[in-house]
Amino acid sequence: MTVAVQLRTLSSPVAVLPPHLRVVDDAVDAKNSCERCALNGVCLPEGLAGKERQDFTSRIFRHKRLRASQALFRAGESFHQLYFVKTGSLKTVVLIDDGREQVTGFHFAGDVVGVDAISFPAHPSEAIALEDTNVCAIPFGQLSRMSQRVEHVQTYVQRLLAREVVRDQRLMLLLGRMQADERVAAFLLNMAQRFKARGYSPLEFTLPMAREDIGNYLGLTLETVSRCLSRLKSTGVLNVKNRHIRILNLDVLQKVIGGRESFQSVHRVNSVH
Repeated sequence: MTVAVQLRTLSSPVAVLPPHLRVVDDAVDAKNSCERCALNGVCLPEGLAGKERQDFTSRIFRHKRLRASQALFRAGESFHQLYFVKTGSLKTVVLIDDGREQVTGFHFAGDVVGVDAISFPAHPSEAIALEDTNVCAIPFGQLSRMSQRVEHVQTYVQRLLAREVVRDQRLMLLLGRMQADERVAAFLLNMAQRFKARGYSPLEFTLPMAREDIGNYLGLTLETVSRCLSRLKSTGVLNVKNRHIRILNLDVLQKVIGGRESFQSVHRVNSVH
């Protein structure tokens, strides 16, 4: 299944935000900040050492703080920087030609935001903070020039692009081949893996995004997402309370994907145990 989406950039300048909603830029000692950061193993290119490592970290020159619902960048704004998520989370959204919004991804600590703009002069999407969020920025022009002379950085940029391709493929799979229950199960498993990779429990976590955003991302209505979660809860696979998720049976949740396990059979299995 091929889904064609026409992107629409903003025809008018982005409105100036009032002072209390503007992004705060903090100049930082990038070298020392990166070396102290627990995420440097994720954000920094593998294999960099000595002067090359110092050269790379010195280019990460700004620390931006956003409040919940605040935009990091808007569709149509000129592309100059990539952003590393330090704490918090964001969602990326594209504007479809009929004026609707499509959530294209959720980004957590260690993720890079803005990669989809590399081949454009302007951002084709916008990034909105789901909660209070901190990001570090690196000018893409400087990163690109450095990649021409440092092999590790060149590989790093290529991997960023490849990661974007994989993300798009996963979204197409969710929208094109899975039923509603499978989509929700796959989404929860993906969240569990991402929390685990960041040192948190993969079985109990709080989602930063609203169910409406989850539905938008998965191509489902808010009501359908709620029904799927309720079925998983009623069959003993999950414990759900608002945005707090506790996975009670990971094996069964995995079997839901691909139709290998129906909710009726899940209920029978859990009743026996």
